[in-house]
Amino acid sequence: MASWGQIESYAYWGTFTVAFLGVSVWESVRPHGALSVPAGLRWRNHGLLLVAASLFSMVVLRSTPVLAAIAVQRGTHGFTWLEHLPPAATWVLTVLLLDLVKYAVHRLFHSVPLLWRVHQVHHSDPDFDVSTGVRAHPIETVLTQAAALVAILVFRLPPAAVLAAELMACAQSFFQHANASLPTRLEAALRPWLVTPDWHRIHHSMDEADQQHNLGEMFPWWDRLFGTYSSRTTAGEDPFPTGLQGFKNASSLRLAAMLATPFKTTVKL
Repeated sequence: MASWGQIESYAYWGTFTVAFLGVSVWESVRPHGALSVPAGLRWRNHGLLLVAASLFSMVVLRSTPVLAAIAVQRGTHGFTWLEHLPPAATWVLTVLLLDLVKYAVHRLFHSVPLLWRVHQVHHSDPDFDVSTGVRAHPIETVLTQAAALVAILVFRLPPAAVLAAELMACAQSFFQHANASLPTRLEAALRPWLVTPDWHRIHHSMDEADQQHNLGEMFPWWDRLFGTYSSRTTAGEDPFPTGLQGFKNASSLRLAAMLATPFKTTVKL
């Protein structure tokens, strides 16, 4: 019988592959705009960054969300109130709580100068497409994962619900960074409930004011609740330039450049 670690690994990478390929096909059929750098180069270098971030996270944290959830279930620490709720309610609260944690961490990355130096690796992508979803500095990956692990341990979140949240977040990361647009009516129907590519693209606008809005990872509700929601860019135009000033070039995709960015470049918040 497969262990929880194996189940998590197979489920995550299976979801990763299906979601990435599905969104990439969508981009090729209904592209929102032309890329300035060929997709093949972007995918390769962003893939290398993903490998570096994954290895760094494994070495530093030595755990995954599901394994942390299993460990806490075997102990006696943390709040136990979730254990008294119906399973369906526990699953819903687990997904919402972990998404709220990601919103809070994301907002910190945009509010604390030291953290912004790390997060600007994600925003410095010269384009915006499915591979932007994995463009994160290893330090950002570790900090985001660590925050999720703390929430899992404190609230004793159940392993199965944690796995479901992890898979949803994986697929959503590719969906929200798609270089594609939903049909107008579908966009209007989904935007109140889910972070869509057109809505998240506003967050990646080159305008610094836009980068402080639309921080939600999966649901837009946190942005509405905490005053960071925006339905359009500051300029009110579409299409609009994405990325950061000074990074609109192919050299910004080099692995060495992405890894070194937090230590040599500061971009104004």
